[in-house]
Amino acid sequence: MAERLRNATSPYLLQHAGNPVDWWQWGDEAFAEARRRDVPVLLSVGYAACHWCHVMAHESFEDEATALLVNDHVVPVKVDREERPDVDAVYMTATQAMTGQGGWPMTVFLTPDKEPFYSGTYFPREQFKQLIRAVSRAWREEKDRVVGQAGKIAEVLAESTRVSGGSSPRDSAEPVSAEVCDTAVAVLGRRYDAARGGFGGAPKFPPSTVLEFLLRHVERTGSEGQAGAMVAGTAEAMARGGMYDQLGGGFARYSVDADWIVPHFEKMLYDNAQLARVYAHWWRRGGGDLARRVAEQTCDWMIADLRTAEGGFASSLDADSDGEEGAFYAWTPAQLTEVLGPEDGAYAAQLFSVTQSGTFEHGRSVLQLLADPVDPTRCERIRSALQAARARRVWPARDDKVVAAWNGLAITALAEAGLLFGRTDYVDAARAAAELLASVHLTESRLARTSMTGVVGPSAGVLEDYANVAAGLLTLSGVTGEAQWAGIAGSLLDAALDRFRDADGGFYDTADDSERLIYRPSDAADGPTPSGTFAAAGALLSYAALTGSARHRDAAAAALGPATDLAGKYPQAAGWGLAVAEAFLAGPDEIAIVGPLADERTTMLHQAAAYGATPGAAIAVGEPDGRGPAPDGSADSETAPGIPLLAGRGLVSGQPAAYVCRNFSCRLPVTTPDELLALLRH
Repeated sequence: MAERLRNATSPYLLQHAGNPVDWWQWGDEAFAEARRRDVPVLLSVGYAACHWCHVMAHESFEDEATALLVNDHVVPVKVDREERPDVDAVYMTATQAMTGQGGWPMTVFLTPDKEPFYSGTYFPREQFKQLIRAVSRAWREEKDRVVGQAGKIAEVLAESTRVSGGSSPRDSAEPVSAEVCDTAVAVLGRRYDAARGGFGGAPKFPPSTVLEFLLRHVERTGSEGQAGAMVAGTAEAMARGGMYDQLGGGFARYSVDADWIVPHFEKMLYDNAQLARVYAHWWRRGGGDLARRVAEQTCDWMIADLRTAEGGFASSLDADSDGEEGAFYAWTPAQLTEVLGPEDGAYAAQLFSVTQSGTFEHGRSVLQLLADPVDPTRCERIRSALQAARARRVWPARDDKVVAAWNGLAITALAEAGLLFGRTDYVDAARAAAELLASVHLTESRLARTSMTGVVGPSAGVLEDYANVAAGLLTLSGVTGEAQWAGIAGSLLDAALDRFRDADGGFYDTADDSERLIYRPSDAADGPTPSGTFAAAGALLSYAALTGSARHRDAAAAALGPATDLAGKYPQAAGWGLAVAEAFLAGPDEIAIVGPLADERTTMLHQAAAYGATPGAAIAVGEPDGRGPAPDGSADSETAPGIPLLAGRGLVSGQPAAYVCRNFSCRLPVTTPDELLALLRH
């Protein structure tokens, strides 16, 4: 029936292409059909890796009798929340307002004018059928009341979601005060779970943006204190628990319990990109071997399991495999013995906390590594054997959709980790993803949200796409010395300023020429990823540090208004805004590494800059004439683009040199890594 989904570029929509439900894709045609038939619209929103989306699909959307009821009484519309975050945001806000909670699958009934009047999440089949009948009866018998109620809901939503950004002037040097950041640390301290790590109780999500803020706070203040303890406690608990894949690397989306033991098994690109960066930053601030191992294994997992043939990164791995949640990841003692033999099997059960009763369903356990092994060589041999055996199981499905924003996060993480750990394979992977975004997603400073198999999806980029891709390209430029990436980032940021900003300096999440929904969404609060507003603030500040642009720095400052409002009430929702604020408070430092890129001395200075970087520091590396390499890799091309921070900086006595600057005013250059680290720490 669902022929309209067969040409979709979303794996989630393609999963439903064979349903007996006569699905429509989101668009004017679906709402015109509802108007023609005089029936409501059923909006069903989910994503490919969503476990409960699969459950509702199997129970209801694949059931002939249920599908017949749906097709007779409503126009059903299926939306991938990752492809259309604007649609998801608008109707998730409505769902939360009407029900007090939200989640996926999201089930919303709309008028043909796109106004919501009833909503919920997962419904069991019989309850869902009753709901369809009740909605249809209300539409037939009380249509005027239903439409009137929907109109009022839409008005309230539009009024309550106005842009909040720079409504009052902000000091571009210090838009969020040190006291605000101190307050946020104190509030987080009161909510911190000192026994288990993380904040609050079950379920526990990885607090990626908050951890980055706390790390930057430690870097700026020079004191580990409460902030450092919260980072160490949370990062170690997550890495040793079942939420981290002890065999293959990478993190699941969240833990269903407060102890990080049993995950919700889907693995998302955005979580792992952010966490790889967090663990790399924790390593350079004393996190030790555990931090580096987790950072590298997470990067390795992204490249091994999420990299697409086109060079980008897929969105996620499913929670389910072989029709069962977690079947790919969980083990029994007998299964360990079958793979490893009695002696190593018993050792592995003890090492990974696999018990007869199990920590998960059906007597199975999710692997944990609660302490470092006494014999690392034996542990690695066992880990490799179990990983090879697991590879013969039915794999979770992969959502091959490339999301621009999340690939921007991955580019940042891989480029930084590549420089810190001397892993050129990470840098190469980051560059390949950037090349895909530049060649497929980008057209004249217009960024497409998604692609699949090299084909652009139907959705325009939202603010987080422009901001995160720009941030990733700026990082890539600073790692490779390829200045063209910074040029593309500047174009994206100019487009964001021209098309997403409101008159008071805040940001909308959609462009000024995007599809008109019942209101134009704008939410400065972080979710599992940085909000578009805070991501834009960070990218704008980095660009200003590399170029000296007051326009971009002022725009970054104006965007941080909501961070002050959230810091004392709910700092978990302002983690990235507070991280950007720490960069403002620290300068940020501008570090120019000047020297031949093939010179080992240049490389050593470059790595020292990354290792000793202060909060949000901008790094540029290039030849002593101030020009970056040409697109073909040559250093002497007259057309080679340049980074303003490098302009006018030269070698010192014929040696590569490092310049540490603020607002393009530089200290005396140094020529050794030790001198550079001392300068940065001072």
